[in-house]
Amino acid sequence: MKPIQIHRHELTLFPESSRVIIRPFVPDENLIVTIIGRALALSDEEVIDQLKSVHSEFEDRHFEIDSILMHHFGIVERHIFTQRPLSRERKLLIGALFSGEYALESAAIFNPSMVPHPDQSDLDPGAKRFIMSLRATGEGHISSIEFRAGTISVDGRIKLDPVSRFVIEPEIIPDPGYQKRRFCIKLHEMGCDNDHVTAVMATLGERFTRSDLNKSVGTVRHETQPGSHELTRTLESVQWLADSNYEVRFSENLAISERIIFPVSPNETKGIEDARFVRFADDDETVTYYATYTAYNGHDILPQLIETKDFLHFHILSLNGNAVQNKGMALFPRRIGGRYAMLSRQDNENLFIMFSDNPHHWNDPEVILRPCEMWESVKVGNCGSPIETEKGWIVITHGVGPMRKYCIGAVLLDLNDPTKVIGRLSDPLLSPEGKDREGYVPNVVYSCGSMLHGDRLILPFAVSDQASAVASVKLRDLLGALLESSESGN
Repeated sequence: MKPIQIHRHELTLFPESSRVIIRPFVPDENLIVTIIGRALALSDEEVIDQLKSVHSEFEDRHFEIDSILMHHFGIVERHIFTQRPLSRERKLLIGALFSGEYALESAAIFNPSMVPHPDQSDLDPGAKRFIMSLRATGEGHISSIEFRAGTISVDGRIKLDPVSRFVIEPEIIPDPGYQKRRFCIKLHEMGCDNDHVTAVMATLGERFTRSDLNKSVGTVRHETQPGSHELTRTLESVQWLADSNYEVRFSENLAISERIIFPVSPNETKGIEDARFVRFADDDETVTYYATYTAYNGHDILPQLIETKDFLHFHILSLNGNAVQNKGMALFPRRIGGRYAMLSRQDNENLFIMFSDNPHHWNDPEVILRPCEMWESVKVGNCGSPIETEKGWIVITHGVGPMRKYCIGAVLLDLNDPTKVIGRLSDPLLSPEGKDREGYVPNVVYSCGSMLHGDRLILPFAVSDQASAVASVKLRDLLGALLESSESGN
């Protein structure tokens, strides 16, 4: 089989330590009052001077720094031990004492996925605008989702839009809504089947808000006397599930590169990992952008789902079902036979497929791909959502072989029955080589999602868990090799 010619574009995204956000920096409870006391002991003139220094050093590094500092003041306000009213300046200074900059991508910016931009207006003929998601990792190895935008010209040249110096977290919607059926299913999967759950859910409608839930939880806690360990554990589980499902919203005035989705819920405290975005077109032609990602709290992983129409308003949702248990879930870009389809890896070794009538519920996975060649002999998985062609579904895969070396491959699934593998590359499409071997995790190339543009497959990929690059391959060459492998029995 003739080797496939893959083109590596002269485009690499490296970590940039100057892209920072302001996060709460709150010490142990016993120190909070002491720190506040030092701020209260300052004269009004000293407060103004100190606040001027803060503004002088940090104001140009952030949008609306005062609103962030005031929010952080609110976090510790209950510890204020004086009845004397505080000036706005003193509140801001106290907020600054409990704040710190966090460099989002100081360690790495990697594991990209790419989808067509919702806005394809005002482009040259044959060009396409795209959005690239990236996993940014900073201090403490906490991962978040960053974005880049750019265009691909008719002849395949890729250009990124200018990247802003600023990064802004979204507004967290204060009273998100929930679907009762979905919420109850997840509680059942969590082992919360008892009278306390029944009592909480009984007064709620088919759609309810967080404030509705809080009211019901409070009523059950008050009316169930005496309390018990089971009651406390159950109500904590209900609140934990509610925290895991939330909504965030960005201002439409922010550029794509200025938007950052940073961990919000308790199950994400150590990161939001490996978002696989896909443009999903439903049977009625409505378009939703979905992304599966892995929430990590330092001990456990939890597959989650992101939904957005415009990359401004995002719904973050828990997934349900016995197949929601491992990394690497990737949704097909449309229904197949009226049902949603998802790739997954249940056992940390093989590639599975599953079907569902609901994108939030997944059960009964079946194996479609097992390790075969030596370069994928440890495990095999997907590198993003399948890509539809007239010859079948192209699935970009990753394989792990000797010395924990990650390579990128490809398989072709039947268009109408994607449980059938039509073709499979025997050799990697892309391997770590030269300087790409060096990084935070050596000898790794990896992707979370590719995109078709004309006669080319555009493949963004991570370089050794540190930086990101882009390659492309002619579609006819890749399909030809996959179909040739089918004919030869590989």
